[in-house]
Amino acid sequence: METEPERCAVRIIAENRRGVLRDIATVVAAHEANIVMISQELFDSGPYAGMAELYFEYEPGPHDPCSQLIADLKEIPSVHEVKSYQPFGDIFGSRVIIIGGGAQVAQVAVGAVNEADRHNIRGERISVDTIPLVGERTLALAVDAVSRLPRASILVLAGSIMGGEISRAVDRVREAGIPVIALKMAGSVPDHADLVVTDPIQAGVFAVMHISNKAVFDIHRVRGREF
Repeated sequence: METEPERCAVRIIAENRRGVLRDIATVVAAHEANIVMISQELFDSGPYAGMAELYFEYEPGPHDPCSQLIADLKEIPSVHEVKSYQPFGDIFGSRVIIIGGGAQVAQVAVGAVNEADRHNIRGERISVDTIPLVGERTLALAVDAVSRLPRASILVLAGSIMGGEISRAVDRVREAGIPVIALKMAGSVPDHADLVVTDPIQAGVFAVMHISNKAVFDIHRVRGREF
């Protein structure tokens, strides 16, 4: 059985100027590390005002410990601070994303959070993210964005009616490898989802069970069915 490669995480505070990202990438490449996730943010206020934060997770190069890369990053003149952390996957784990109407989203979240609690007590890490939204265009944009969210593992669409642009966005999310559960609702979205569930609480439970490493439920084995 193959094991996941070791992953390290680092947060860098650096000057916000041209060439800084190049300098950091040069050091990372010299260590033969593989960056698997990266984000950047500018500080508008506080002690780091005018500076930039760069957070990335990476797989270290062969025979090259994470600590050596961090030591070399600290030597870059434009870098002010470097700290290592546990990767987000170790802390928050896989993510269930729930999008739709407020009442339905809340009920799906009840099922997902309660089921995630059972698994996390036993050492797994599953987190639940929700956003209540209205409007076809707004919902379609949110659904499309799921494939760009780090660690997003499954999407649940909870609402009374969804179709049009949202259905096309669902197809794109599924093509990206993220399964989609839809509540039984009006509109064409249920025809595009992997699974349709009538009870919102059960939909949340199914979502967590699918991404769990220990549960026996597999959405691919019941694709196209309605419960």
